[in-house]
Amino acid sequence: MREGYEGTGPGAIAPDGCAVEVLSRLPHGDEPDILAAAIPAGASLLDLGSGVGRITHPLLERGFKVTAVDESPEMLDRIRGARTVCSPIETLDLDEKFDAVLLASFLVHAGDDEVLRGLLRTCSRHVADEGCVLIQREGEEDYFANAPRAHVDPRGFTTRIVSARPVADGFRQVRIEYEFPDGVWTRTLLSRPLSRQRFEEALGEAGLRVDRYLTADRVWVRAVKADAGSRHMPGDEDTTGQ
Repeated sequence: MREGYEGTGPGAIAPDGCAVEVLSRLPHGDEPDILAAAIPAGASLLDLGSGVGRITHPLLERGFKVTAVDESPEMLDRIRGARTVCSPIETLDLDEKFDAVLLASFLVHAGDDEVLRGLLRTCSRHVADEGCVLIQREGEEDYFANAPRAHVDPRGFTTRIVSARPVADGFRQVRIEYEFPDGVWTRTLLSRPLSRQRFEEALGEAGLRVDRYLTADRVWVRAVKADAGSRHMPGDEDTTGQ
């Protein structure tokens, strides 16, 4: 288990505290549609931290060629139809380039400076010169400031942010609970708030820059190589508010 991370509940638990069974049950929401609109049809895509394929599978169904990366072999065992690679993200080096690299699940808020740098360097190392990196962040809101809180999903489960306790160097130790009719799982993780300025600085340190924010809340971002021109897709609208 990674330092500062923990998970409980039935079944396998990944090094970041995620339960394989929980990720297998969580819906994918509108993420696949947002991503599919940001990259060319049939593009090759590197899904970093794919988990059980919550986003991988819908992208495969939309015709993308996906390579799924996760450090948990139990997670990758749940993936069907994609090439899989078992590795920590920050040390990955496939000696390949992809049309798009995906860093979802708020991984960019990693609770360790070196891990954050490693994540973004991996993105930069694997994206083609004409490609893009798609990143999910917490947006402009302080996502964990409002704790405790709970969300009851109409599909029959409840997610609770039980606590978000400040720890050293501006990080938070966050405890999440997932309650299903047949079991309860918990996850403890470290999360660092990233202002828009700090996020864009971190991109720049990895040789990347924001091409555009894909959603009005600036949660989803398309980044490109720092020396690349604009890669806007036809029909794109600027949602940055600038």
